[in-house]
Amino acid sequence: MTKMKKMHFSRKASGTIIFSPALALLLCMTSCDADGTAGHSGADASHGDMAAGHHPQKNNAMNNMIKITVGSSTFTATLSNNAAAAAFRALLPLTLKMEDVNGNEKFYRLSRHLPVAAANPGTVREGDLMLWGTGGLVLFYKTFSTSYSYTRLGRVDNAAGLAKTLGSGDVEVTFELNQE
Repeated sequence: MTKMKKMHFSRKASGTIIFSPALALLLCMTSCDADGTAGHSGADASHGDMAAGHHPQKNNAMNNMIKITVGSSTFTATLSNNAAAAAFRALLPLTLKMEDVNGNEKFYRLSRHLPVAAANPGTVREGDLMLWGTGGLVLFYKTFSTSYSYTRLGRVDNAAGLAKTLGSGDVEVTFELNQE
């Protein structure tokens, strides 16, 4: 048997495994996402955005329709054709406790960053579903002028009754793929 070098992985005759620093680094790199964070386990309990459970769905590029449910009311929405909307769709289903902000939007800070292509829309419309920054999910229930920039995720198809349904306080909202 040849003499073992310190930087190699090998098995001694006794069955003991020796790890080198280079091998340890390689193992760490393969267990991380592209951004260097630990791989997604399918549960993010500390942030609650996986509270309903993450269930793999068919990845159908033609399926850009989602359902947004608040209490007993359901709205359909059409997702935009961009990387942020695709990343959001991959997180579905989500049940979130959304916070009321400024009397015109429901907001939730996602625990995962989504791709950003922010632009100022000039006017935010009732029913717009947008991303503020890299992880601020916003569902607008009033129309108003804005100086802020957002990444468009989609839009509620018929926003009639959305403001009344969402109400003025914090609310639980479920986002899921529309299977119909």
